[in-house]
Amino acid sequence: MKRLSTLSVVLLASCAATGDPDNIETKSGDYGYQAQYRDIEVSRADAGFLKSARLNSEICLPYRGGAYGTKVSGVANTLLGERLSRNDLVEVRIGNDEDLGGNYVVSRDGTLKIPYLPPIRAQGRSTADVERDLNTILVEKQLYDTAPLVSVRVMDVASALVGVSGAVFEPHQVELGGIAGDQRDVGRQEALGASTEARNLSAALRATGGVRPDADLSAVELRRNGRLYTLDLRGVFQGHNMVDVMLLTGDQVFVPSRQCFQDDLMRPSPVSPPGVTVFMSNLTQPATGNAISAIGRNVREMPYGTRYLQAILDLNCVGGARASSAHRSGLLLSRNPMTEVSVAIERDIEDMLRRADRDDYDPYILPGDAVACYDSTLTNVAEVARVLGVIGVGLLLNE
Repeated sequence: MKRLSTLSVVLLASCAATGDPDNIETKSGDYGYQAQYRDIEVSRADAGFLKSARLNSEICLPYRGGAYGTKVSGVANTLLGERLSRNDLVEVRIGNDEDLGGNYVVSRDGTLKIPYLPPIRAQGRSTADVERDLNTILVEKQLYDTAPLVSVRVMDVASALVGVSGAVFEPHQVELGGIAGDQRDVGRQEALGASTEARNLSAALRATGGVRPDADLSAVELRRNGRLYTLDLRGVFQGHNMVDVMLLTGDQVFVPSRQCFQDDLMRPSPVSPPGVTVFMSNLTQPATGNAISAIGRNVREMPYGTRYLQAILDLNCVGGARASSAHRSGLLLSRNPMTEVSVAIERDIEDMLRRADRDDYDPYILPGDAVACYDSTLTNVAEVARVLGVIGVGLLLNE
């Protein structure tokens, strides 16, 4: 029985608190990426009331694009409307000429190559621009005495390879629109005037995980053919139409950062993450497995703008018998997207539920975050007792 007594002491000692996570972001007294990361171990009188948004905004760099509504430099009509890109399929009609007319693909060098004619620049231009050039060339080459009726119409919009970097969650080169590579959409080819929203700037930002909360949407940069354009996308969060230009193969998009967390960007929009996937770990007790707690996948999907306490509720960590289930805690594992430093924040769930200022300590969930639940002290003691009973029986049977 001495061995059992010693084992009891060891296991009961394991019920003691293991201490708070060593969070690098808040260890120095600063609040890191979100002001909501601050330590909650303060009195109500010292906590203040709902000031996290102000604290976040105090360190923001000025908008590069200036005040909203001011003219942003570099925006030109060449960005507006539909533009041709490499691999687009177009139909060319020249009067009743069956030799020159036909279906053509915009070449890799961005030109339209029609037999007996010099290449016509098409990349980044409208069909009307190509029609004018084609008319001029036909007359200059004396193939026609007067300009014939010319029609250039898109039959199928190809995919576009675009590079996206800066303050987005997953910067990389993306393929937008089309089916895949050189494949064609036969249905669209049967109807002239094909178009697509899948090659828009907003689609590229969503394809790279969406803009981060520190993004400066006042001066999003678009580089095309050696020229820099600056676009103001703030209207998307203010109920106005954004400058959602059509992108072309070879475009480069860069989203600058304000070096601060902006609470007002944590909501769904055409440029925000389509949702948040969160890795989760449920309680040991009272649930005997994740399936019983309706956690049947590796990750859970949540709306963008979900907070820590909402995620904890979704994980079934809240509620139940107060005597045995109260004073659980939850651990948020995140990563500062600007510094790539991991963040570990533990919150006592009961403290969060009963604080009128809990929003100031209730972080937003970011894509790829993980949330884990820890059982109450009573549940831990009960689990230790159960293990003691199993081991004790085993020891007695061996004697």
